[in-house]
Amino acid sequence: MVISTLSVKRPIAAAVVNLLILVFGIFALGQLSVREAPDINPPIVSVNTSYTGAAAEVVESRVTKIVEDYLSGIEGVETITSDSSEGHSRVTVAFDLDRDIDNAANDVRDRVNRALRDLPEDIEAPRISKADENADEVMWLTLRADHLEPMALTDMAERLVVDRLTSVDGVAQINVGGEQRYALRVWLDRDALTARGLTVADVDEALRRENVELPAGRLEGSAQTLAVRTVRSYQTPDEFNALPVATLDNGDIIRLGELARVEIGPSDTHRHFRANGREALGLGIIAQADANVLDVAAGVKAEVERIIADLPEGTDVGVSYDSSVFVDAALDGVLETLVVAIILVTAVIYLFLGSGRMTIIAATAIPVSLLGGLLAMWALGFTINVLTLLAFVLAAGLVVDDAIVVVESIWRRFEKGEAARPAAISGARTVGVAVIATTGVLVAVFAPLALQQGDVGRLFAEFALTMAATVIVSTVVALTLVPAMSGRFLGREHKPNALIRLVDAALERLEGGYRRALTLFLRSRVPVVVVLVAAVAAVWALYRDIPQELTPPEDRGGFWVVVNTPEGSAWDYAKSYVETLEDALLPLVGEDGGIRQALTAIWGSGEPRVRGIVALHDWETRGRSQDEIMDEVRANLADLPGATTYVRGRSGLASVGGGNSSRLSVVLGGPTYEDLARWRDIIVEEMEAHPGLRDPGSDYNEKRPQLLVTVDRARAAELGVSAREVGRTLQTALASRTVSTFVDRGEEYDVILQAGAADRDAPADITGLFVRSDRSGDLIPLETLVSLEEVASASSYNRYQRMRAVTISASLGPDMPLAEAVQWVRDTVQRELPGDARLSFTGAAQELVEATDAGWTTFALALAVAFLVLAAQFESLRLPTLIMMTVPLAMTGALFGLWVTGLTLNIYSQIGIVMLVGLAAKNGILLVEYATQLAEQGSRRLDAAVDAAVARLRPVLMTAISTAAGAVPLILSTGAGHETRQVLGVVILSGIAFATLLTLFVVPTLYRWTAVKGAGDRVGTAVKDDAEAPAVGRAAE
Repeated sequence: MVISTLSVKRPIAAAVVNLLILVFGIFALGQLSVREAPDINPPIVSVNTSYTGAAAEVVESRVTKIVEDYLSGIEGVETITSDSSEGHSRVTVAFDLDRDIDNAANDVRDRVNRALRDLPEDIEAPRISKADENADEVMWLTLRADHLEPMALTDMAERLVVDRLTSVDGVAQINVGGEQRYALRVWLDRDALTARGLTVADVDEALRRENVELPAGRLEGSAQTLAVRTVRSYQTPDEFNALPVATLDNGDIIRLGELARVEIGPSDTHRHFRANGREALGLGIIAQADANVLDVAAGVKAEVERIIADLPEGTDVGVSYDSSVFVDAALDGVLETLVVAIILVTAVIYLFLGSGRMTIIAATAIPVSLLGGLLAMWALGFTINVLTLLAFVLAAGLVVDDAIVVVESIWRRFEKGEAARPAAISGARTVGVAVIATTGVLVAVFAPLALQQGDVGRLFAEFALTMAATVIVSTVVALTLVPAMSGRFLGREHKPNALIRLVDAALERLEGGYRRALTLFLRSRVPVVVVLVAAVAAVWALYRDIPQELTPPEDRGGFWVVVNTPEGSAWDYAKSYVETLEDALLPLVGEDGGIRQALTAIWGSGEPRVRGIVALHDWETRGRSQDEIMDEVRANLADLPGATTYVRGRSGLASVGGGNSSRLSVVLGGPTYEDLARWRDIIVEEMEAHPGLRDPGSDYNEKRPQLLVTVDRARAAELGVSAREVGRTLQTALASRTVSTFVDRGEEYDVILQAGAADRDAPADITGLFVRSDRSGDLIPLETLVSLEEVASASSYNRYQRMRAVTISASLGPDMPLAEAVQWVRDTVQRELPGDARLSFTGAAQELVEATDAGWTTFALALAVAFLVLAAQFESLRLPTLIMMTVPLAMTGALFGLWVTGLTLNIYSQIGIVMLVGLAAKNGILLVEYATQLAEQGSRRLDAAVDAAVARLRPVLMTAISTAAGAVPLILSTGAGHETRQVLGVVILSGIAFATLLTLFVVPTLYRWTAVKGAGDRVGTAVKDDAEAPAVGRAAE
């Protein structure tokens, strides 16, 4: 080729071109950001609204539905999900990936502001955040100070820690576990109110009226202007005790201290957080939806170091859990695998070529190609992540392929006696067109991977394009630098050592045996037909038998424990479950048990939620896997009375879909929650009877005790009492109401009004409250206005895509693949539920459904593109069909490897199988093209098939073994993330080994019996003699 000839004649120019690739590649390496996976997380905006005291169904109809209606018309909305619980509404909006999160948040904020006119007056201002507030925390920090009580510790955290951590780039919010925020608590005495003829509303109004600080204008003099403001005189409990509430007819003043107990106390007493059994304050870091976890963790750690210097002595801030540790370890593991792969590939080249100089020349393709791939990544806006590094590991065996082909062609001529420069020119010219053609086939196979839709498709776009770019650069290196170096540095001093002579002798014997075996194999069509039919049948049988899932479970160094207490459990009762949870976790703390930090917490007062956050020791220091530790914890909690427990590992790439690959999440949509409850019972009952599904449950449970208060509106109107007055009185007395604020050391804190604990622990306490008549001013007991009924109700109401929905979840047993569970749910819903039931999946199940559909499309597209490229190269339809017959052979090997090792068919193995389409096809190209050239020179097809196969045996083996060598470190890898690397390694190694072995017999046989000699089958490349036969393309790798 012209480019190769020019490179040999102008070696410095060729070197400069490749040096520029190296220099710019090194520059790109410094510019690329590092993260666990490609940035495919959609922009997510959450709207959180508090409606103190409101029942879950009221929140759902009065708040959540209204907010959803306003948000539904925003551009680029992908999904809207919501959760309505007692006193709280959360609406989560996921946008299209290309939507800017800041613009999306602004649009949401604008729509929420419009919705305010239709929302209840008593709600707190909706809070909008650029994150899914139901997402897992990426880090947990613990703050301890033995000399401070919880409220003081919380106050210090808010003043010195939380705001500074929130300002770190990528941090969306801080969840404070065990928070005990200062507040002025006003505990009303019902009897004292009644004795003085006052109501809850009177105290509420007095606090709002008296404890104010208002601007009073300004005084303008001739020389000076003074701003005037009224001073708020209530800041301490004693001062609030003196606050006037009412004045009697005789002039006596009734003060707040006579009606209530006033004290400084926590705004919410129902918060609890412990770390390894010690009281602490937890700071959970939630990252923005599009944030880089590594950058967030690094920023938080750097800020913590600065914060520590400002904290009082005796205060300790520690990192209890850090998800970036797994990411760092996984990236390090892939880098180590890459280094080992490069060493193995180089060793393979040396063993086959037997020349140190030629090995060095061929191996130069590795650094130049990989750095060229980095340059392409930078230009395309990609990142260094686990997937792009895996692409480099596999590319380590691929990028030397073109160089091997060129070097082998040059080396043959050089050993025949040609001078170095002429050998370099003619050798590169002979194989140049074929090298470009086979590169086109490989790139054509990778291209469909980048065209997949959905999260999984976007996830692997960087993998596919990085592979394609690296292979293209390797072709440039093979056609420029390799001929230039060969023409310059080849010498006559070549004395093979004993090892090389031994390898050469073995290969010569192998070639002789292969010729004899192939000659026998070619005598009949029957063997090849049997092999192909058996391969296709094996593919079908193995595909049906191998379990399918989204991603293999990973040991990510941490897991969650969820304890759902019985419906209606009081906070003190729930706290006893925390002690039981600690009894199950704390004995495992230490290197022997495997747990480094065991965090336990309770969130929520209306519905206490008990949670455990577990961080494990590093992979190298603990002797047990995450699954083994989880199983022991699960066994310890199996008999927990009255509660259901879930132990789940932290999500990996499956978190793209918001789920865990070992858990099935099913969403049922319908018109009413009553219908959904009936359907849920049917599905849960079926799940309980299924041996492969464990711990089925749903997010809708209507068994929570609830007291319905019905106002006799006719009687209330007759007495001059509004329903609003009754509702506000109950809300203040039972649920609490923030009525004012006070200032302490520059910070503002809430003044919270609520009935004392003794006045709100039984239904009779409701009827004992009084309200004032608007007509007469008299006190009216609530028992004359309301009736009470105890019922069961749900603690939360969820919606999905603006439809009432129930999510049913179940853990998968060890022998239950996710794909089988998904199909079982589909069949069960179709069989058991009516036609108006709407079925969808979330999390890993949803992603699996999308990935499976896209996987078949991608595979078919890869086959089609590869066939068309081959048809263009050979100017024939018959020969490409022959070559594509190698695909079932590669698939059989890949699936057989998964079946033998007990691994699953997942997105990683699917990507490996698609890669094998190109790798296997190139074996066929190598053999068929040379056989066609020999036939054109007059050889019989039988002789051409045998001679081409024997002549190409060494390059086929060399390139196949080099690719297999790149896969071996993946299989043998350990530590963080090794589960995904092993799957890909097994697919490539077993697929290429099986395909190479059978292709060496099947392709020559197919050529022998199907090739037609004629103009339509002629290719444009001619060879001069058998010795100069080109090592065409990359052999199947």
